[in-house]
Amino acid sequence: MNDTETGRFITFEGGEGAGKSTQVSRLAAALGSAGKTVVSTREPGGSEAAEEIRRLLVSGAVDRWQPDTEALLHNAARVEHVAGVVRPALGAGKWVISDRFHDSTLAYQGYGHGLDPDRVAALHALIFGDFRPDLTLILDLPVADGLARTQGRDGAEDRYERMSRDFHERLREGFLAIARAEPDRCVVIDATADEDSVHARVLAVVEERLRAGLD
Repeated sequence: MNDTETGRFITFEGGEGAGKSTQVSRLAAALGSAGKTVVSTREPGGSEAAEEIRRLLVSGAVDRWQPDTEALLHNAARVEHVAGVVRPALGAGKWVISDRFHDSTLAYQGYGHGLDPDRVAALHALIFGDFRPDLTLILDLPVADGLARTQGRDGAEDRYERMSRDFHERLREGFLAIARAEPDRCVVIDATADEDSVHARVLAVVEERLRAGLD
């Protein structure tokens, strides 16, 4: 890749156990094989400062924070992540793939915790303006299936997984509502399929939407 190429920003979203991390890794490998320079990252986290905030959010008691506090912490981590990782990589013409971004804050703190989604969106706009991913892939599956997949994981970062079933149902509906509201950016992918089938669908969408040269 040369410096004149335009970077692309792809995000993966979805509830717990949807398989985002696996698909991020596989897409990064595919793009790399196609000659793209790829940066894989995650939220909350992705930069040294943002990882410090991540530890406050993903561990500890379920009721550790007020929903407004969570929303502010996620956005604080995002400021560090965008400034330290995302914007520099895009500016250098790299393709950035993030495991979660602002849609997770809207879904988790807005729909899941019951904050006004318009307020959550307004906070993002206040800080980041119209900065959005070029493409968002929402991996969707029934809540029971997703939570079953999380069983046996390392429990150090399981705070959100331990939230109520109703929370996770609202979360799923939130992601689907986001996809309906922004069809030009968001694509819902059936995550109940096997890993290879999901990966194939991801590649097809990325090629269709961004002309990534994956054929």
